[in-house]
Amino acid sequence: MDKGKFYSGICIMLGLMVLGLMMPMAVKVLHNSNRSVYVKGLCEREVKADKVIWPITYKVMSNDNQTLYKEIARQREEVMAFLLRNGISAEEVSVANPSISDKFANEYGDNNRAYRYIATSVVTVCSSQVDLVRALMAKQSELLTKNVLIVDNNWENPVEFTYEGLNDIKPEMIEEATRNAREAAEKFAKDSGSRLGKIREASQGTFSISDRDRNTPYIKKVRVVTSVSYSLKN
Repeated sequence: MDKGKFYSGICIMLGLMVLGLMMPMAVKVLHNSNRSVYVKGLCEREVKADKVIWPITYKVMSNDNQTLYKEIARQREEVMAFLLRNGISAEEVSVANPSISDKFANEYGDNNRAYRYIATSVVTVCSSQVDLVRALMAKQSELLTKNVLIVDNNWENPVEFTYEGLNDIKPEMIEEATRNAREAAEKFAKDSGSRLGKIREASQGTFSISDRDRNTPYIKKVRVVTSVSYSLKN
């Protein structure tokens, strides 16, 4: 008998026996490596708006264009004086060119109106003094005593409240959302008789900013959802 072939056969047989013993363990390891849990973590906060854009719209009517322009300027000065004496700086105010309609030039308009010219002017306040502007919005009726015809034009020039301090709270919110995701994953692992492993995949998600409700647009709700995948171990 060729001793080389004999010993080679013995080695092959032993290798197959060891492989057979290792297979269940290898299958178990492979199974564990594929086990994972996918969770989402939510973080929400309410914040006050830190910027406001307030368009003040007023109308002027006249049958004479020279009188019209003089009245537009007078009312604009009254609006500016109201803002400046109440704490708004000139740098926070912009004035748009008036929009003037001439009923005689409007082929399809109603020419029975009392005035030929109607001018719409907008003075816009853009300020970080949100509380001050909100207080002035409640006091704008004072302009009526100066014969300034303020009109409600929210459909075309709405008041806008925004929050621009998102970068200041982003890290804390992401941390909280990730922590909430881990707590959910740990509970799942415990309920399934497993142990939580390392993070396999994570996605920060997108921040969203919306009004808390339609009655308080100056209070914003900031929201972020993180998605995390953890491995599970027995």
